[in-house]
Amino acid sequence: MAVPSTTSLTTFTELVSTTYRAHKAEVVDNVSNHNAFFRQISKKGNVEMLDGGLTITYPIDFEDNATYQRYSGYDTLNISNSEVLSSVEFQWRNVAIHVTASGTEIRNNSGRNRIINLVKARIKNAMRSMANGLSQDFYSAGSLTNQIGGLQALIADAGTGTVGGINSSTYTFWQNIVQDSTDPLQGSAVTISATTIERFFFDLWNALERGSDHVDCIVASDDYFGLFESSQQALRRYADKDEADSGFVALKCKGAKIWRDSAASGMPAAHAYFTNTDYFKLVAHQDAWMEMIDEQRSINNDAVVMPILTQCNLVVTNRSLQGVARGLAAS
Repeated sequence: MAVPSTTSLTTFTELVSTTYRAHKAEVVDNVSNHNAFFRQISKKGNVEMLDGGLTITYPIDFEDNATYQRYSGYDTLNISNSEVLSSVEFQWRNVAIHVTASGTEIRNNSGRNRIINLVKARIKNAMRSMANGLSQDFYSAGSLTNQIGGLQALIADAGTGTVGGINSSTYTFWQNIVQDSTDPLQGSAVTISATTIERFFFDLWNALERGSDHVDCIVASDDYFGLFESSQQALRRYADKDEADSGFVALKCKGAKIWRDSAASGMPAAHAYFTNTDYFKLVAHQDAWMEMIDEQRSINNDAVVMPILTQCNLVVTNRSLQGVARGLAAS
């Protein structure tokens, strides 16, 4: 078996390791700038690092305390126990990407400056590939083996499903709201167009508002975003400059920002997700959040591999305040 020369191999792996760690914050930013939803929960500080645990578990409250009462004088007070708490449980999901090089590539690029160019190219590719893959997972239905449960799973088209271990067909408090063009919350079936989409969106917004609790982030497919943008010609307001600088165009929709995300990012066509991100977290393991580990040297070929690992999942703690608008859009 051919083995890369010790000097060239050592130089390559040291450069990969130091270059990646010097740019790790850029890697994370690159991921958030590929996905409008993840960007929003990141800005709100809803990325949480855990140091372990077999699963990811969070308490939830599922109904009001039943002992609320009005009384006067010596009335007997209701001090009975009121069951208001349960918990959701999500499985860890793992993803990996690798910076690799064959011995031939390393030897042909020997000389520090040449190896630096190879390292930069491979890391840039890994960053882009990680961003694309995670973005698709954040919007996914979690239907692939070991895939993160994304918005299509947590804010389901039917409003139901088992999420976080709770069957929402049995426990209806755990269903999300659905605004379907064939059976909308207000009125009869409608084809989504520039003249109908505003009402379609606002009715869903109203259904999700609970006092100070309201939607703060809407991510829409290309077709829905375009129709909403056309509907706002007289009142069109774009969001902050920093959003545009990140590659996103955002409009204002009542008290929320509405972003466009493309099919390439994993967003399904004719969909808009109305999210209250106070109830979302991206939970990651502190030792495996886009973390590069030591190189792995192959025992049966002339190559070296540097793995980058992520262990995480997307968590929701209140589905009833999340909604999806879906249905046929005008061409």
